[in-house]
Parts: sequence; structure tokens; C-alpha cells
Amino acid sequence: MTQKVHSQVDAGRGSVSGWAVGLAVFAGCMMIMGGLFGAIAGIAAIVDDDLYVIRGDYVFKWDVTAWGWLHLLLGIIVIAAGIAVLAGRTWARVVGIALAVLSAVANFMFLPYYPVWSIVIIALDIAVIWALARYSRQAAAETWG
Repeated sequence: MTQKVHSQVDAGRGSVSGWAVGLAVFAGCMMIMGGLFGAIAGIAAIVDDDLYVIRGDYVFKWDVTAWGWLHLLLGIIVIAAGIAVLAGRTWARVVGIALAVLSAVANFMFLPYYPVWSIVIIALDIAVIWALARYSRQAAAETWG
């Protein structure tokens, strides 16, 4: 009975567009790349506290090493979620959107330490959120099996 209802729902949607699949692959790759960037920035901050120069007085003053650990851990989690998106896991969409939001907020707070980097990562996070929001369970099923 459940199979019949599921088939009727899927029949009404039609086939999955190439855009949905492309966006999912884009989001997964961007998550992996953004996670790698964050992990590398985190490692750099952990290894050398003087690597990042603080520009002016800013409300969110944290130790650079603390920022490094935050970026390293968040980067590793984003990489894992990106791999899950590429594997077609439904839960990875929600996790990916939540992690992209967290990454954007963390990079906003990181602006005084490395402004250009932070803006680029925030832009990537916005692209990932958009792509994952457009992706559907049906697209994952048809693409990844």
C-alpha cells in the first residue's frame, strides 16, 4: 500500500531536471571545498597565532587559536556532510543547509581577521544553501539510485 501511494506521488511530479541534479552536485562539491578551505584556515590559525592580522576594534574578539579550532572542526563536519550530499542522503540536505548557515555566521564574525576570505566563504555558503534548498528527494533517488 505504501509503495502504491509513493508511486502515485512520484508520478505527479514528472522527471527530475538536470538542474536539480547539477545543483546537488554543485552543493556537495562546494561543501567539500569550503570545508577544506575552513580546515586549512583553521590549521593555519592553530599553528601560527600571528598569521592573521586584526584590523581595528571589533565586537567579537576571540583568540586566533580558538578561531582556528572552530574553523577546523566546522570544516571537517562540512566535508562529511558534503560527501553525504554527493551520496544522495536525504538528511544531508538539512544538515548541509544548517552547516552552511553556521559557516556563514562564523565567517561573518571572522571578518576582522581575514575579510576577503570571509566574504568569499560567505558567498559559497549562500550558493550551497540555495542549491540544497532546490534539490529534492526524488532527484537524489533518480540520480544516485
